[in-house]
Amino acid sequence: MRFAIVIMAAGKGTRLKSKRAKVLHQIGGKALLEHVIHAATQIVPPQDVYVVVGHQAGAVQAAVAPTGVHFVTQGEQRGTGHAIQTARQAVGNYEHILVLSGDVPLLQPETIARLRDFHLVERAAMTILTAAPDSPHGYGRVVRMSPDSVEVATIVEQKALTPEQESIREINSGIYAFATKALFQLINELRTDNAHGEYYLTDMADLLVQEHERVVAIEAVDATEVLGANTIVEMAELDAAMRLAKARKLMAQGVTIYRPETTVIDADVQVGADTIIEPFVQLLGDTHIGEDCRVRSYSVIENSTLANHVLVRQGCIISEAHVQAGALLGPYAHLRPGSEIGEEAHVGNFVETKKVRMGKGSKANHLSYLGDAEIGSGVNIGAGTITCNYDGVNKHPTLIEDGVFVGSDTTLVAPIVIGKGSYIAAGSCITEDVPPDALALGRARQATKTDWAKSRRSQVHAAKEIEKGG
Repeated sequence: MRFAIVIMAAGKGTRLKSKRAKVLHQIGGKALLEHVIHAATQIVPPQDVYVVVGHQAGAVQAAVAPTGVHFVTQGEQRGTGHAIQTARQAVGNYEHILVLSGDVPLLQPETIARLRDFHLVERAAMTILTAAPDSPHGYGRVVRMSPDSVEVATIVEQKALTPEQESIREINSGIYAFATKALFQLINELRTDNAHGEYYLTDMADLLVQEHERVVAIEAVDATEVLGANTIVEMAELDAAMRLAKARKLMAQGVTIYRPETTVIDADVQVGADTIIEPFVQLLGDTHIGEDCRVRSYSVIENSTLANHVLVRQGCIISEAHVQAGALLGPYAHLRPGSEIGEEAHVGNFVETKKVRMGKGSKANHLSYLGDAEIGSGVNIGAGTITCNYDGVNKHPTLIEDGVFVGSDTTLVAPIVIGKGSYIAAGSCITEDVPPDALALGRARQATKTDWAKSRRSQVHAAKEIEKGG
């Protein structure tokens, strides 16, 4: 049975008071529309998903094009019914279509599958996904043929409710399944005699019932799944709900999260069992953390991979980096894109790395900048070491081979090679390659002037006495 999924994403979202298209606002680290597409593509392949775009169509398409879905342009936004009319040519050959809203990011694939399966079992022309939220005010109510019936008599908007209908808690979610043939036989009969002068897909229920077609409803298990966001405040509430649900899911998989309400964990983050996440940690984007790790408070990890048994001390910033098993980071280390930290390596206090490969067991524990460098195994980088990789035009590499000892406050002027097992004396500025097992010194000879400070203090004191006497 061939299904297409049509996702409504053409609206502006005027109540957000934002210049950005509504479906591009983010919760859980992804655009609203990306969440809906992800759920949809768990049900059908991307080539059977059609996103109806309109407002800021180019930006919306660019944002989700990597998902592989199709796009239908609704040049003039005249309502949800008009959106499906616009998509008719694209989806008319499918036997059934599912209609989703691009601003309902909490919708789960399992709920979409329940809607699809119920629609098929009931042999319905239209199946409505409903919900019973705590406060149904403002939503259209679903009126069933009888309290125990799956069949729907009509959908009544909030303003049109009778006093008896006000007690109905079951709302229309705006998510539907249709038999394509029945839908398109009647869709051109939709009218615009409503407050906004638009074609509403909701009105298909009445049209189909009048033609004695079967219209049924199934209630979502969790009402929060079908709730959208019309204001920034509501968007923040959805974001909080999604992140808390993500934290709970990770904890159910064996991850310890202290004070989960303080953490920011994006939807695609993966964390292994027995890892501990302390309060006020942010795990963003496509981040993968292994087992038995510990991420201490105030660290931010984005689009990075950490293997097992990694310790991230307080306040580290890690972006687009790879960290191997047993490594120790921080506190307050900054791993910039392209950093690859080897097994049991240490990147410590206020050390910054960028496009660095650091070998097994190497250490840079204090106050260093390491950029565009390849560092072997068993290397010690002393405090205050700098790789001078940029000459104002080009970036140049530094190669530090296995077992090198770099003394504190060393400047390595790239391009340069520091040979295996060599020593760099503290305070050196190294501008030439160092052969293996050598000692390199690159500093000015110290000159000491005995009693200079004592004499200077006497001169200063005498000058002050003269000023007082004058």
